[in-house]
Amino acid sequence: MGLLESIRKWIDGEQGEDLLESADEHSKPRRIWEEFLVKIAREVEAVMQREMFTPPGGLTYIPREYVVYLSSEDDKDWQGDKRRGLEQGLFHVLSERARELSGSNQLAAKSFAVELRVDGTLEKGQFRVQAVWDETESGHTQVNARVTASQPGTQPVNFNDTIRERADGSRGDSEPGESGQGEPSEQTVVRPRIITLYSVEVWKDGVREAVVPITKPEITVGRGSRSITVDLPLKGDPEISRVHAILTRENDGRYWLLPKGRNPTLVAGRELPREERTEVMPDQKIAICNFVLRIQPR
Repeated sequence: MGLLESIRKWIDGEQGEDLLESADEHSKPRRIWEEFLVKIAREVEAVMQREMFTPPGGLTYIPREYVVYLSSEDDKDWQGDKRRGLEQGLFHVLSERARELSGSNQLAAKSFAVELRVDGTLEKGQFRVQAVWDETESGHTQVNARVTASQPGTQPVNFNDTIRERADGSRGDSEPGESGQGEPSEQTVVRPRIITLYSVEVWKDGVREAVVPITKPEITVGRGSRSITVDLPLKGDPEISRVHAILTRENDGRYWLLPKGRNPTLVAGRELPREERTEVMPDQKIAICNFVLRIQPR
């Protein structure tokens, strides 16, 4: 019996002698890993069962993402390949478990992700699991407060704002017909010009997939989700965090990278310290899991 099959049976509560004999096949150092994985898997399954629902005649819905919060001490113990093994083990066991729990009903979620984070309030051996539901496809309508129109000549024009220029030469935000002349006047809408600061090459498995123009001094890079939007999304790799790094271009033309993901971020083959800004040169390769990024200055 394999390790993952043993874990699945432990989750189901089977404690027979055959199972214990099977567990003895694994070396003692791995039992700590197994025990920790089983505890977390059981808690994630409990959260999955609480959140799961099936409308009449419909698909079975479960949260797409599960965030497991560890104590600071446990987080230090589970790094590198050991951490990736824990995440992959959880993903494999729970993806199978989700299909079993749904029974004959089809799951609405085709895949889901498990991510490990830190909660400084937890003590060693403690953890908590949080389910993350994606936002609906339709999203929400955002309503911004309307800026009060200023009198001509009282304030300088902010060129980042939209300027409405009428045929008679006047400017303002009043609606057609409000000028008091009874007929609406024609308007020319002048929008701010978008300037490309630099571009980023996106490579995956040795193939250049895209060259993305960047128009903001600071951008977020990562897997993203429907609840978390990133400026440069890297899709298809569950080892990438939703916000994996922040790339900043200073006014002097220098570039800085701030790693935030749990898995390594490498520049020119060197792993960067997490949560520590590091200068990046345009000719250097930025490796994030299966992706490689390269800065193209203008």
